[in-house]
Amino acid sequence: MTLIYIIGATLIISAISFVGALALFLNDKLLKKTLLVLVALSAGGLLGGAFLHLLPEALESEFDSLNIFLAVILGFLMFFILEQFINWHHHHNCEGCKKTAPFSYLILISDGVHNFIDGFVIAASYIIAFPVGIVTTLVVIMHEIPQEIGDFGVLIYGGMSKKKALLLNFISGLVAVLGGVIGFFLSSRMGGAVVYLLPFAAGNFIYIASSDLIPEIKHEENKKKALIYFVFFIVGITLMLVLKFFLE
Repeated sequence: MTLIYIIGATLIISAISFVGALALFLNDKLLKKTLLVLVALSAGGLLGGAFLHLLPEALESEFDSLNIFLAVILGFLMFFILEQFINWHHHHNCEGCKKTAPFSYLILISDGVHNFIDGFVIAASYIIAFPVGIVTTLVVIMHEIPQEIGDFGVLIYGGMSKKKALLLNFISGLVAVLGGVIGFFLSSRMGGAVVYLLPFAAGNFIYIASSDLIPEIKHEENKKKALIYFVFFIVGITLMLVLKFFLE
């Protein structure tokens, strides 16, 4: 039954790649406004998921707390390395993007790596506890929506047709299912050590929120817009807090 939950969750994550098509129906100004609101909500959700769900669940295990926090640092560093040395970046708009096909394919490859890690982490979360799996899935969804809209725009800007961009983005998203299935079978061999994947994922989420998402909104000079983004940031955290009480 757990494997079914994992496959279902990762298929939902994969299907979110089609959300990028919404960018076709929005003008540039409205798209930018919508993206930044979603980015703010996503940043709050990622931090809330990391600090209110994944870390508390890991700390309740029998493993040493020092090792738990080392896993957080490892998760943070891994995404730092991916972004710095493999030129992987979560693009939320197309400003400054190079109009070249190779760049578009780099986005697809890097997203595939990201989706595989997401699938693996989702698998570990469901194995540990169903509520933890639900939270992890929701947190990933919150992040994927603005990312996929941005990535779709990048692919179109890079010269791909709309149909090709949707198809390749969906194939990249399906890698999450592969990560989930592999994670399910490997987790059974890891035994109790699978708990370390929770703080590892927390480190991933903290990095994405602090390095990729928050910088997108913190430089807003318009005070009204900045307040709106901050409110949605708090809403993201609040949703994770409410969800914690709901699932307990």
